[in-house]
Amino acid sequence: MVESRFAWATLAASALFLELAALFFQYGMQLEPCVLCVYERTAVLGVFAAGLIGALAPSRRWLRVPGYLLWGLSAGWGLYLAVRHTGIQLGVIDPPLSCSFEAEFPAWAQLDQWLPYLFQPTGYCDEIQWRFLSLSMPQWMVAIFAFYLLVLLLVLIREVRRPG
Repeated sequence: MVESRFAWATLAASALFLELAALFFQYGMQLEPCVLCVYERTAVLGVFAAGLIGALAPSRRWLRVPGYLLWGLSAGWGLYLAVRHTGIQLGVIDPPLSCSFEAEFPAWAQLDQWLPYLFQPTGYCDEIQWRFLSLSMPQWMVAIFAFYLLVLLLVLIREVRRPG
């Protein structure tokens, strides 16, 4: 499994699906993404990149390890952001408007300027614009990022238990 190009491609495809869903919510359903939504998209982009890295040569450990690292960092950061976002929406984090209205990407990766249609925040973090099965979008993202981390944990356990 850890050496399966299909498994890595599935990881990348799942993240690509989430990115496309985000664009549908934004442009098809006219939902405005807040800065935390934009950062969560960036974390999903990291998971996508991890899947691509692993799919390049899954039999080569020297490519799998950076894929695992990027996968774990991206999913972990995404989970942190989604939990924070959920806390803001539920009023657990004080003050409720504790997120910026502008993205603050590093100077070497000004994603909001390079790809504003994907990374330009226009909404408010505390506003719940959409629910499915009584969960808001950040709550779904908590589940998705936690699932990504759970799968990574299972993959790493298998990687460590593999002989040679």
